[in-house]
Parts: sequence; C-alpha cells; structure tokens
Amino acid sequence: MPPDPRAGRTPRNPREPPTRISDDPPVTGRGREEDRPVTARPPSSRPPYEPGAAPPDGLAGVPATFLPDGSRARPTTPETEPGGDGAAREPAAAATGPRTADDPAPAARRGVRPAEPLGDEERGRLLRGAHHDPHALLGAHPVPGGVAFRALRPFARAVAVTGAGLRAELYDEGDGLFAGVLPLREIPDYRLLVTYDDAELELQDPYRFLPALGDLDLHLVREGRHEELWRALGAVPMTHGGVPGTRFTVWAPNAQGVRVAGDFNYWDATGHPMRSLGASGVWEVFLPGIGEGTLYKFQITRPDGSYTLRADPMARRTEAPPATASVVDVSHHVWRDQEWMARRAATPVHEAPFSVYEVHLPSWRPGLTYRQLADQLPAYVKDLGFTHVELMPVAEHPFGGSWGYQVTGFYAPTARLGTPDDFRYLVDALHAAGIGVLMDWVPAHFPRDDWALAEFDGRPLYEPGDPQRAAHPDWGTLEFDYGRTEVRNFLVANAVHWCQEFHIDGLRVDAVASMLYLDYSREAGQWTPNVHGGRENLDAVAFLQEMNATVYRRCPGVVTIAEESTAWDGVTRATHHVGPGGFGGLGFGLKWNMGWMHDSLVYVSKEPVHRKYHHGEMTFSMIYAYSENYVLPISHDEVVHGKRSLVSKMPGDWWQQRATHRAYLGFMWAHPGKQLLFMGQEFAQGAEWSESHGPDWWLLDPSYSAEADHRGVRDLVRDLNAAYRAEPALWQRDTVPEGFEWVDGDASEDNVFAFLRYDADGSPLLAVSNFSPVVRHGYTLGVPARYTAWGEYLNTDAERYGGGGVTHPDPVKTEAVRSHGRPASVTVTLPPLATVWFRPV
Repeated sequence: MPPDPRAGRTPRNPREPPTRISDDPPVTGRGREEDRPVTARPPSSRPPYEPGAAPPDGLAGVPATFLPDGSRARPTTPETEPGGDGAAREPAAAATGPRTADDPAPAARRGVRPAEPLGDEERGRLLRGAHHDPHALLGAHPVPGGVAFRALRPFARAVAVTGAGLRAELYDEGDGLFAGVLPLREIPDYRLLVTYDDAELELQDPYRFLPALGDLDLHLVREGRHEELWRALGAVPMTHGGVPGTRFTVWAPNAQGVRVAGDFNYWDATGHPMRSLGASGVWEVFLPGIGEGTLYKFQITRPDGSYTLRADPMARRTEAPPATASVVDVSHHVWRDQEWMARRAATPVHEAPFSVYEVHLPSWRPGLTYRQLADQLPAYVKDLGFTHVELMPVAEHPFGGSWGYQVTGFYAPTARLGTPDDFRYLVDALHAAGIGVLMDWVPAHFPRDDWALAEFDGRPLYEPGDPQRAAHPDWGTLEFDYGRTEVRNFLVANAVHWCQEFHIDGLRVDAVASMLYLDYSREAGQWTPNVHGGRENLDAVAFLQEMNATVYRRCPGVVTIAEESTAWDGVTRATHHVGPGGFGGLGFGLKWNMGWMHDSLVYVSKEPVHRKYHHGEMTFSMIYAYSENYVLPISHDEVVHGKRSLVSKMPGDWWQQRATHRAYLGFMWAHPGKQLLFMGQEFAQGAEWSESHGPDWWLLDPSYSAEADHRGVRDLVRDLNAAYRAEPALWQRDTVPEGFEWVDGDASEDNVFAFLRYDADGSPLLAVSNFSPVVRHGYTLGVPARYTAWGEYLNTDAERYGGGGVTHPDPVKTEAVRSHGRPASVTVTLPPLATVWFRPV
C-alpha cells in the first residue's frame, strides 16, 4: 500500500488538478464540455434525508459514471438512461458517428444513493477503535437495491469506487467515513480512489477480503499447540485473493479493539481496524500493498477504553534500539549448510566432542555487523579448535546493558547488528567452518516496558494475574504465566523458531532454577504453594518438558542446555522417566555444572599453601558427576561485577597467575563433562569483561611487551582443543562412570589430582594436575599394567605456553611396582602449577 500522503503536504493550487497515483493510466477528458467525464462530489455533511426516501427538491442522488467492461475509456456525458436493470452499459456519447440500428442502446445511468447510516453506537465503536468486526461495517455488502460500499479514510477529501466499467463517488458521512449504494447485482472487483488535498491514490480495499487465517490455525492457537506459531501470528506477507499484501494478526483477548499503525498511515491507526476471530482472542486484517520493510505497531483499545501502542510480540524484525517499531520482514537467504544439517544428528552430543566458546556478539569486536562478524568470528573460532560457539542472547532487547537477558522481541534477532537475513548469513558462515551455533534463550522473564509484553492488552496476559507471582524479585521484570496455554505455546514455538528458521544447533536456557521454584528469591508469605503444598512450579515443569520434547522431535541434532544451579532431580533425564521426586525428567540434553564451577574457582583462588584445606572442592564434583549430563562453564557471569577475570582470580605474581590459569584449563578439559570458556579468557585477559568495549585484543599486539604471555595461553587453548578432539577418552564416555577412574584423589598435602579417562574401547588417558608452585620429582602414579610406556601428550608448563619447560621429552616406562591399588606404576616429574596429560605409546 502506498503511503498516505497527508503528512508534510503543502497547499495545492486549487486550479491545479490533483496528482493521481495508480497502476492504471488516469482517466482524462478533452474536447467539448459535454465530452468530459463527470464525477459528482458529494456534500461534506451527511445527507438530510433517509436512504430510499424521495430526496428533497427533486435531488436524484449523486451520479455514478459507468464504463464498458474491461475498458478504461473516458465517459463522455454525465446523464443516465432512465430505467434498465442496473447493469453497466457503454455510454451513448462513446459513439463517434451517427447511431444506427445495430448500435448498442444508450448507456444506463444510475445514481449513487446514500447508504443506511451507521447507528451512533456502532459508529462510535468503529471510530474509537473498539469494534470487534469492522469488516461488517466497511467494504462492500449486498443490500436491497444494490451494493453498499463504505470506507474509513481519515483526512480524505473524497473516495470513489472504481472498477471495470465503474467509477462512483461515495457520500462523505463525516469523520473520514464515505459510503453509498450502487445499483449493482453483485459485488464487483473494485478498488478505492482516495482523493487528498494534493494526491489521488487508487487502492485495494482491505475490508473486501475474507480472513487470511485458516480454521486449523485458529484451532491450534486456541489449543496452544501451534508449533509454527510465527506462521499464524504477526505480520506475514502473502498474496490473498490474488492481491499481494501483508496479513496482520495478534493475540489480544482482553482488547475492545485493535488497529494497525505504521509508517504507511503516518502512525494514525484510525483507518485500519482489525477484526476479532471469535473465541481465539486473535485479531486479523489483511492490508493490500503492504510489504517488506514496513514499520508497524498495534494500537490496542484496553478494556477501560484507553489506548496503548504495542510492538508485535511475534515480530520477525525490529527497528534498531532505542526505536521500538516492528518491521515486516521476508527472508531471502539461501542456506548453504545442508551437509552440516544432515550430519549434525549423527552422534549424540553427550558422546561427541563439545567445546564451546561463549561470545557476546556486540562486544566481541565492537562495531561489527553480523556480516562483518561472519568474516572474522568463524575463522577465529576454527583456528582455536572449538566445536561450538554460544551466543549470548541475540533476540531483540531494548537495554544493551542487560547483555540481551531482558528480551522484548522474542522472534527477532537484534537489529543493532543487521537484519535477520544478516544473522542467518553469520550462522551459515559458522556452519561452513564446521562450528555449531548455540544461543542463549530467555523464557524465564521479560521487562516491563509499556510498549512490549507487560499487560499487553490492558490486563495481565503473558504474566500471571497475581502481581506477587508475576514480579521477578531479582531483576525487576515479570515472569511468564506458564499455566496459560497460549503463553506456553508462544514460548515453545519460539524455541522451535530459532532452531528451524535460523538453523540454531542448540539452546542454552537461562535461569531455569528461577522458573522451577515458586519460592525462588522469595521469603515466607511472598509465594503460594502448588496444589500439592509444595514449592515446585508445576506449570513451569510442564512447559520445560513440552519445550524439550517438541524441539528434539522437530529439530534433529539440536541440543538444549539448562543453566540450573540447584539439585533438581532429572534435568537431563527423559520426560517420560519418572524420578524419585515423582516428576518426569525435564528433558534437557545437557546441564551447566554450576557446583563444579563454583567449587573449583574457590580452590584455585586460594594461596597454594592453603589449598590442602580445600582439596575436596576439586574432588566433590565426581560424587555427582553422572547424575546429569554436564557442561563445565567458565562463563560471562564469572568475569564481571567485581568477580575478576579468570587469570586475575589466581594468587601470586604474574607468572604464577598465568601458570595456575593454564593448569586449571588443563584440569577442566580433562574432567568429565563438556567445556565452555568465555571470550577473553582464552588469552588470559586481566581485566573484567565490559559490554561497552569487549575483549582487550591489544594484549595480542606484537608491539606490546607482554604479548607473548597472552599469546602463550591462547596457544595452549588451541592445543587443548586439538588434543581433546583427537582423544575419544576425553569425551566419548563423559556421562557414564566407566569413563573415569581416580588414580589419586586424596593427595591434599601435595595439591595433586591424578585420574584416568577411558574411551569406548577402554583406551586410557592419564591426567595429572599439580597446584603447588614446586616441582615434584619422582612422583609415582599407579597405571594399568597392560601398557609398557606412556608418552606426554600435553603439558601446560611447556615453554611455548609461557611455562618453565619441565616436560618429559621421552616416554615414561611402566614399572611392575604397585601403587594406588594397581600392580604397575610410572614415575614422573610434575612441573609446578601445571597439568600434564599422558597416553600409552
């Protein structure tokens, strides 16, 4: 639909004809006065007589001009032939010569008579945006004696109905309403010719179309089972009834009415009301001519009659913040990752290498767009050997300082870095580099912005009705009402949307614990128990189970990951397996091991002399290591808000800090579980992360005097990933006890940890960590007797990493000396503050 021309216009010379905008050539007159087309202009006031009554003073109604079918030829006289059946006939004056007996009869002329006025109540509801069915009042409808046409065009000077053989100007009923009855037997294929002060627009009438949303879609929406909800709700460009345009739909069951506002109507929604589609709570209108790139919002009339202008909850594209409009979008991206998508499900993720680099896209290299990131990020991650990237929330969010965790546009990638297709391009580039893409997903809460989801249609809708239940106590946000089927559907379909439309390989679900417990961060009296008297949020449990089951069913090869910090039983257990607590599993594929992260960081932050008193912090994780499928996370949360960066947590001088940092990474990569490392920690950045400037890349500038120190740590991370991916013992049996065996977990006086990892064939890897700043010579460790020698596979103290170079250049021979309960052993030298991996040779 072309833009409404009323804004920013300049006065027109009244002697100049208005500009006419149409796909068709204008109808113009020439020659004698009686040869010119006449379109009578109705009065600006309502007619002073009732429709069907004799007009005063012999007024015969506003004359219409009828043209021959299929013709745009100009009419030549305004008169109408009395009598006839109302069918359009060729104007008599169209003849160019004398009439003969074979000539058609003179054209019938029928006047446009006023339409039955709207009742005051219906008229008022329509004009104030509170009518449930504007299509019943607007558009074309058969009436006795013809067809009634009515249009709502605020600021228009005149409106005419045009079509093949037809042009008829409607009466001005005031308030932007134009109407009239034409003597037609059926509704024609017509358009509206709308005249403004300085232009004429020939437009399709939005109110002549049947609903563009099918009964099955509405049924699934009502049932909360529409797994592709984004295809039913929101702004969907389409061809409807042979006419291109956009279908707008929104769920607002408490609204008195909904209208569409946008740049196409200069944000005056008066002329574009939507209809209610019954008990579904869905409102719909098809707007012809509206297409890709159009800005829009929904103007909602609340139950109390007030108005609120809201962004589309289902918008697939948004304006860049701080602007908040939704944008009509169509994807033109051609995916090139078919091979990746076909093979990603070949191996279960818990039995495959899984090493994750966590990235905050806006600050990784500040100022880069999605497409520019596609030129740099895949190459960097591939060089370091990570199998996946995890993107901190990409969905649109108004406040950059939230890092994306307060989402308003759940279906749209943030416009700060480009378009949705630009984001698809980045995902495609990562897949081309062999890198999986995980995304942080935030279904736990949403912000209170008055243009977004909060009290969306004037009452609590996406949030619970109980304010105490709705308010999230920690973040000043609102929680979702997981017990409402439509809200649950909104979130489940959203998870599917990212995996299906953007080829995301996994969703890391944020703040799961805050969803699972009714008393999360609440004191006694601030929460209401569930129906069983317990603290579990049964609706949230059902939602998470449904989300996981749906995603795994629809998107083979995708993994879901829970950030869950409690001992909830069965986070990664199948939903149909009921645990001791009486609940089926939540159905996640992996869970962040927050306990390991906290305990191990406490240990390494202690001075070495004190670590023996905290030895259990490093071994306790193996007590519960196989209760879930775990990821070991060193995430963004651990390097901000005064917690210090990873290397800065370590005690001692700069050499000791880097050495402990390297030893810790070696221990982490060998420990059962997958790995995640936040950006900047791969090169031992000393400062905390800030979203305003990102990693300190200057530390890797060759002109910087300490560049080698940081480059050495990054080289270690590269080698850790390469060795990890090449050694199945480190990932193939991560989730079963048969993949791990302590050699010595009790050497607290030495600050030493030694264990064996096994692959599916029983081939071992020996990992030894020494968290003391002293070299331990002649250190004996029990090993399997069937191997004659062990070679050093990786040593974090190697000089190329910035270490002291205490290594084992030659294989270490196995001796028939019992140690640690085994009949054979090896004697090695343990470098200070280092981790060493050995393999049989």
